[in-house]
Amino acid sequence: MPSTLPDGDPVPMDGALPGTALDGLGSRPFAFYVHVPFCVTRCGYCDFNTYTATELGPGASRDSYADTAVAEVRMARRVLGDVDLPVETVFVGGGTPTLLSTDDLGRVLDVIDKEFGLVPGAEVTTEANPESVDEAYVNRLREAGFTRVSYGMQSAREHVLAVLERTHTPGRVPQVVEWTREAGFEHVNLDLIYGTPGETDDDWRASVEAALTAEPDHVSAYALIVEDGTRLAAQVRRGELAAPDDDAMADRYLVADALLSAHGLHWYEISNWAADPRAACRHNLLYWTGADWWGVGPGAHSHVGGTRWWNVKHPAAYAARLAEGASPAHAREVLGEDDRRVERVMLELRLAEGCPMDLLDDKAVRRAIDDGLIEAARYERGRAVLTLRGRLLADAVVRDLV
Repeated sequence: MPSTLPDGDPVPMDGALPGTALDGLGSRPFAFYVHVPFCVTRCGYCDFNTYTATELGPGASRDSYADTAVAEVRMARRVLGDVDLPVETVFVGGGTPTLLSTDDLGRVLDVIDKEFGLVPGAEVTTEANPESVDEAYVNRLREAGFTRVSYGMQSAREHVLAVLERTHTPGRVPQVVEWTREAGFEHVNLDLIYGTPGETDDDWRASVEAALTAEPDHVSAYALIVEDGTRLAAQVRRGELAAPDDDAMADRYLVADALLSAHGLHWYEISNWAADPRAACRHNLLYWTGADWWGVGPGAHSHVGGTRWWNVKHPAAYAARLAEGASPAHAREVLGEDDRRVERVMLELRLAEGCPMDLLDDKAVRRAIDDGLIEAARYERGRAVLTLRGRLLADAVVRDLV
């Protein structure tokens, strides 16, 4: 598959970071993201860096992937030196991470712990498709040290799942959540997608209600984006499916927020609702608040001290680099002061805690308050926090404020 990675500056063969990135290392929270790029089938809407068995080609395999990921974790330790960097969160995403054995997932987690150390009570999440686990698997996952599972539910309607080319049946979700709870997992997330062609208002309401019936302590709800190069984009382009309607998606968001809030799940980020602060995804909060993290795996992105880099995309190229003892990084960029300020605004304004006023132009914030997009009461306490209407127009608000 051709690379769509962004251009950037070259990365040294040993992966060495600029001195500016290492300044203050250890004073900021530190996390790991581990990308598992395998799927049984490719969903029509997906443009993530994932590969089915027929797409993978020679030079990489699911069976050897854990060894390759372990090699990158050990490289991370060499690059970052002997600075004490206890890991606060680990997030294993994909793809379908649970196509790997729990032994493989546990081995990667164990090496992260041995090389860096996990803080007491560290959050350790894996994504999973409902059809990729059974009761025995989730029990072994818990024994391996995972504390949180995020399931890709997407919808409770079979015809919506069919358009998305998801392979699980709606009834599978409550069953896997029950198994996960019984295995001892306190934290379970369900991902939902709204705006799928053919989805009605009733379909969406039923999906949110079905998710709540399963009693997760966290729900993520994302608007469908038709990404170039996907089968869904081709179907929309040919007129076989209607493009998502912006007004309908805004209505769906309002329905989700109302239903989730009434059930005791409250927004803490535009697309995320949690039962309480302990249920919020700590890993994502680190992304949104400027922490350091190392991304393991093909196409994975990392960020340390204002330097951001991304790995080569194909698993075979990724494995070959590490086998040679070389960094798998494709390119990097060093963010300037203004770039970092803009990024902070873009990310922190999405949070219920909002963005500190010292990052913003006061006149622009006052205009947003007059337009009903920023909460006036929180402004008085030095924070810019989006109203419900502001959440619907968040991208436009950010453009005006930066």
